[in-house]
Amino acid sequence: MAEEQPGPARQRLGDRAVAAGLARIDELLGRLEQIPGTTAETALEAVAMLADVYGEALARVMEYASGDAAITGAIADDELVGHLLVLHGIHPEPVEQRVSRALAEIRPYLHGGDAGLESISGGVARVRVPGGCGCPSSPQALAAAVRDAVLAAAPELSGVEPVTGAAGRAAAFVPVESLLRGAGASGQGHTVTPGGAA
Repeated sequence: MAEEQPGPARQRLGDRAVAAGLARIDELLGRLEQIPGTTAETALEAVAMLADVYGEALARVMEYASGDAAITGAIADDELVGHLLVLHGIHPEPVEQRVSRALAEIRPYLHGGDAGLESISGGVARVRVPGGCGCPSSPQALAAAVRDAVLAAAPELSGVEPVTGAAGRAAAFVPVESLLRGAGASGQGHTVTPGGAA
């Protein structure tokens, strides 16, 4: 009996290809949502069920790897996989810890300014941002950099509320349009969530 030869290795997708694929999925789901009738409803249900199955597969992978902190850390730190873990509610690191770590990572680039997590409530992170750090960047640019870092680490948040000044007043509220930050899609998001399409 001839030995079965392994199939060709799967071609990996780079970050740009992943972003393009997510944007295309978003576009196609948007089109499906606009089509009346049972065919579109069935297609959306199939996509939602597929997302549920993949979510269960990810949960099992994390369970099998749970005995090795280095492996679970590497899995969770991957931007794409980490976002999927958040989507399915199985990310091993609490949101507060991820936000604090993201702020610590960008602190050296604030040129003496400080950024820290004040609180998280109702899906909104209140983040202390530097009001004046002696660098050429404007306060708005610094707040945007802090916001982007926070949302990249915790895409399940609905927004970031920068807090500046000694009085601790909120500078702005920034809504988030989609869960997957790297989707590259503008406008409404159509990210499929477990149990249904959104």
